Amino acid sequence: MPSVKAMNVLVYAGNGTSADSVRHCILSLRRLLSPHFAVSTITADVLLKEPWMSTCALFVIPGGADVPYCKSFNGDGNRKISQYVRQGGSFIGFCAGGYYGSKQCEFEPQNRKLAVVGSRELVFFPGTCRGAAFSGFEYSSENGARAATLVVSKSGQEEAYSFRSYCNGGGVFVDAGKHKDRGVEVLASYEEGLDVDGGDGKAAVVYCKIGEGGAILTGPHPEFSGHHLNRKNGGAEYANVVDAIIDDDENRIKFLRSLIEKLGLQIPEADVPPPRLSTVHLTSIHPPDVAHLVDRLQAITTISDSATKIIDENDTFIFYNEPSTFSTAELADALSPEEIEDPNKDPKNLHYHTTTTDLPSTPFFNHTLFYNSLSTYRSFSRSSPSQFGTFMLYGETVTSTNTMLDKNPKLLSLLPNGLTFAATTQVAGRGRGSNVWISPKGCMIFSVLIRHSLELHSTAPVTFIQYLVALAVVEAVKTYDQGYQKIPVYLKWPNDIYALDPSTNAYVKIGGILVNSSFQNNTFNLVVGVGINTHNAAPTTSLSLLRHALRPSLPEYQQEKLLAKILVVFEEMYYRFCRSGWKAFERDYEREWLHSGQVVTLEMEGGVKATVLGVTEDCGMLRVQLVETGRIVELLSDGNSFDFFKGLVKRKS
Repeated sequence: MPSVKAMNVLVYAGNGTSADSVRHCILSLRRLLSPHFAVSTITADVLLKEPWMSTCALFVIPGGADVPYCKSFNGDGNRKISQYVRQGGSFIGFCAGGYYGSKQCEFEPQNRKLAVVGSRELVFFPGTCRGAAFSGFEYSSENGARAATLVVSKSGQEEAYSFRSYCNGGGVFVDAGKHKDRGVEVLASYEEGLDVDGGDGKAAVVYCKIGEGGAILTGPHPEFSGHHLNRKNGGAEYANVVDAIIDDDENRIKFLRSLIEKLGLQIPEADVPPPRLSTVHLTSIHPPDVAHLVDRLQAITTISDSATKIIDENDTFIFYNEPSTFSTAELADALSPEEIEDPNKDPKNLHYHTTTTDLPSTPFFNHTLFYNSLSTYRSFSRSSPSQFGTFMLYGETVTSTNTMLDKNPKLLSLLPNGLTFAATTQVAGRGRGSNVWISPKGCMIFSVLIRHSLELHSTAPVTFIQYLVALAVVEAVKTYDQGYQKIPVYLKWPNDIYALDPSTNAYVKIGGILVNSSFQNNTFNLVVGVGINTHNAAPTTSLSLLRHALRPSLPEYQQEKLLAKILVVFEEMYYRFCRSGWKAFERDYEREWLHSGQVVTLEMEGGVKATVLGVTEDCGMLRVQLVETGRIVELLSDGNSFDFFKGLVKRKS
């Protein structure tokens, strides 16, 4: 069976971590690794219960307190982390994560309030991490923070250099230079004298070769950017610390890049700053109808600071129909650093367009091409689709198309059935469970609002909507035009789109589905979110590369045309589903999925083997037959996780 390509960078964000450390990890890693990798957080529960290892390129434990890490991971968790690294995975432990990754943690042993001394299970560094390297540490305080000078060791053609890094309670790796024969390499050392005994040397950052993989452990915080530190959090001396870190930011980024590259991850050449949120445009295939929708929305608008606003539970929208005199970036500049770093707190410009000549000119989405394609595909259909895509919200950069609909109930209640929200880039996308779907340019991202009556539920249960839209995506990709039928895209149960990468012969994820549901007035309000990689070579592969490998002369996929095709196919399928139920699609779904006849291991049944038969007609459960006894077992998609590449079905809770 082809292998899977790792594309996820997972930052632990659970018991023991500090919010600041998690935030700095996410910001720095996303800035360096996008779009090659999706950087998101992971909880201890997900680490213990879900199959994350096969798709994880890097696992990070950030700063905080390592004793709670022990409580979360000792035993099964540490065995999983160790197995992941030894089998070729990569690990970074920043500060508390550095203590945790060492054989022995020794922190302030003479201080009764702070003392932490004990052995640790991972043993990536085969010695002691001792701290604090510099005195004065206090939990939840910047009183002990300093800009520690790190001297980076000469490596190959790269000469030694130094920079100042945020340090607050971090340790030194004792006698690290004496462990070369055990795969330990000192990457950087403290320049100043330490307040603890570092043994032979003052190792601040070490690399440890572990089996087929590697681990990097740090005492200081090279992932902390001075631009994201708040001078007001400390006194005058702390402001000087922040300034020093900012002054050395170029070398800090250089060093952080070198750590990631040391672990074998490919980093894009350009340092791309985080994108700013952009204006969201409201349009329709029948532009005058936008005016009628705006009239409906007046019921939830307010006038504040001379602006018309929709203030909802998750987002605030600035509502207008003339070219804006202010930008989202200007609005963000007026906010505090903490608010900027939470894009959900940014107000969103919402510009509505009510005439044909007023369609927005957006560089990455051609509204005219989309609506013309929608009309063309509708004209070919025998089902007379007329709703999906008729109204469109589009933003070049948004938080999450699903969140901006699903988490704003006042706005959601007044939007028409079939409204589609598309984006070019999303910075806080949502995935299944606790997953995050980060979508750079080159991905096609959209959400469709469907109002599904309770009366339909017996014939057409909402559980099947995720299967239906996934099938619609695959069919639309293959029927986009003549010659695309053999594009190797497939369905992975329950809600992922996979492709067979022709360059590696590996199955890789190129898309995902998320359906959010709320219930009101005997109706399910479904927000059906889809993300699919159309043009990015990273982090896995793209429809463009699949097309070129199949036949280079085939025209490129155009996102606007493909979106129109998906919406028409999805709407055709949806109304057929409402009439006839899932039975009408069962054969088509199983033809396109990866699991027919697959033998899997059922962890919840004691590790017995079973053969995948299909999904049940009533509520879409995975249907398998035990190999030894022939007994049929049915598994809920929300209660179990399916690691296709290991043939493992696990219970989530």
